[in-house]
Amino acid sequence: MDKIGTPEQRCEILDWYHLKENLYKVGGSNQRLRTVETHLWHGKIATAIAAFADWDGVQAQNFIAYLHRHRLRLPNYQKFQVEGITIGSGSVESTIKRLGLRLKLSGTQWKRENI
Repeated sequence: MDKIGTPEQRCEILDWYHLKENLYKVGGSNQRLRTVETHLWHGKIATAIAAFADWDGVQAQNFIAYLHRHRLRLPNYQKFQVEGITIGSGSVESTIKRLGLRLKLSGTQWKRENI
C-alpha cells in the first residue's frame, strides 16, 4: 500500500458488501440487523457498536472486534455513494478474476504493445 501513496493521500474503504456480510453473520433480530446496517451506512460506527452492547454472543463480539479493526476504513457510505465514489470492490475482483483466467490459458502469448 505504501507504493500507492501515504495514508493522507489515499482513502481506504471497507467493501460495503463484505461489511454487510459480516453483520448478518451475527444473527438475531432482523429489525436490529437492519437498524445497525442503517447506522453503518451513515458512518455511525459507535452507534452500531452500541446496538450490540447487551449481547454476549461470540458472533456479536467478533463483529464488534471487526468494526474496531477496520474503523479507519468505514466511511459514511451514503455520502460516498452520492458523490459517486465506489463503495464496493466487485469491479476490481472481477478484473483480477478475468486476468487470472487469461494468464492460465494454454498457448497464450502477450505482445508488449498490447500490455
